[in-house]
Amino acid sequence: MTFQNELINWYNQNKRDLPWRHTNNAYIIWLSEIILQQTRVEQGLPYFNKFLENFPNVSDFASASESKVLKLWQGLGYYSRGRNMHATAQIVMSDFNGVFPTLYDDLIKLKGIGEYTAAAISSFSSGEARAVVDGNVFRVLARYYGINTPINSPAGKKQFYTLANELMFKEDAALYNQAIMEFGAMQCKPKSPACNICPLNQTCYAFNNHLVKELPVKIGKAEKKHRFFNYFICTQGDEILVKERQAGDIWQHLYDFPLIETLELPNWMDPSFNNTVKDFFGINTEFTLISYKKHILTHQIIHVHFFALKNYIFNFSKQKELNWVSLSKLDELPQPKVIHDFLEDNFKNKME
Repeated sequence: MTFQNELINWYNQNKRDLPWRHTNNAYIIWLSEIILQQTRVEQGLPYFNKFLENFPNVSDFASASESKVLKLWQGLGYYSRGRNMHATAQIVMSDFNGVFPTLYDDLIKLKGIGEYTAAAISSFSSGEARAVVDGNVFRVLARYYGINTPINSPAGKKQFYTLANELMFKEDAALYNQAIMEFGAMQCKPKSPACNICPLNQTCYAFNNHLVKELPVKIGKAEKKHRFFNYFICTQGDEILVKERQAGDIWQHLYDFPLIETLELPNWMDPSFNNTVKDFFGINTEFTLISYKKHILTHQIIHVHFFALKNYIFNFSKQKELNWVSLSKLDELPQPKVIHDFLEDNFKNKME
């Protein structure tokens, strides 16, 4: 039995029952693919359901405010994906008469849709014979064929994409693509794969040469950058002072608090940090530490301190991104997860 047929037989017996597998609607498939990038199915499924409930079609998505899209996206990270989805929905309305495209050459032109996503949507919606190559597929092919070229190198990408397209089961591209992706997610897992009960183990290079743990090969990532965010919490009655983050940094157009970023972990008892705070908020300012949180992103580690602030002065004419909002209103605005968690821990009763 061929490699392709083994995968399809395994898939038919073991596949998960997921909602986007019951449709060839390109819009619904697009929702699932974008949400599941960098996200496990278990985490992404509630978001998929939430988005589909709020935006049952591309027209509803396109007409929504960016703030609503980002609020629904809150907690998934990579907020540029949410903004790109919003832009893509609007492009579909203007350039495709509101009909979500199903062909690779049209899809690849849309914001936030790369080679993998365009192949997945075109394959699953129209049956176009385009090989889908994600992390799961890289892993299956590297182990089965014994390929040690790094998967994140230009040579590796070319080698794996060429092989994936050669293996494409053109009679049913959608079925084959789903099968190899699911096989990588459930059977040929990154850690502790079920090799002893794998239907491909007799012909798998990695299994027969004791290289399962060594494949696939990936070039090491650069060390993450450490940043130090010091947030200052200002309240008056049931209102809290918030800041809309601007373009050019993480969390664009999400809401956080007045911030001083330092070059290193601050010592709040140190006179120099005290002076920095007073220069920013006024000579009579008083502040006390509330909590600390380490927030890990893909390329950065954010060390976050929250301080309560009193006797402060703000120049609202110069800091127009600052606004007083009620806690109930803030609950409706999109926030970075670290801010959302802080509010849940400290203001949940007042927000309800």
